Amino acid sequence: MSSNNLDTLYRQVIMDHYKNPRNRGVLEDGSHTIDMNNPTCGDRIRLTLKVVDGIVVDAKQEGEGCSISMSSASMMTQAIKGKKIEEALKLAQIFSDMMQGKDYDDDDIDLGDIEALQGVCKFPARIKCATLAWKAMEKSLKEEEQQ
Repeated sequence: MSSNNLDTLYRQVIMDHYKNPRNRGVLEDGSHTIDMNNPTCGDRIRLTLKVVDGIVVDAKQEGEGCSISMSSASMMTQAIKGKKIEEALKLAQIFSDMMQGKDYDDDDIDLGDIEALQGVCKFPARIKCATLAWKAMEKSLKEEEQQ
């Protein structure tokens, strides 16, 4: 597939998640609720995670922001549901490396729709948009591990 066709496909995936966000809302019985924002652009997210026996059994997100920020939150909640805390944190590290344009090891993890965001690293001003939900997830899960 040509680079142009791949870029078009990735844009379509991002816009699909933006227009039809997955896991939208708040868990009333969520074990953790994290509110984060990006003051430079106004993106904000509320992430609620339900963790049982070290496994993310449910994740919901809501907020306001650009298509990159909101799509990333949608993709992230899909990706971490059913994962052990360690697996979700590893996925966050892979995503962080991807956003920084670094090599990353995704041999044992299916990134799914998340791969559509790999082009964001070419636009440094948008990296914080893409990583906002991931930073919220990391903070929440690290707090969960400390309990």
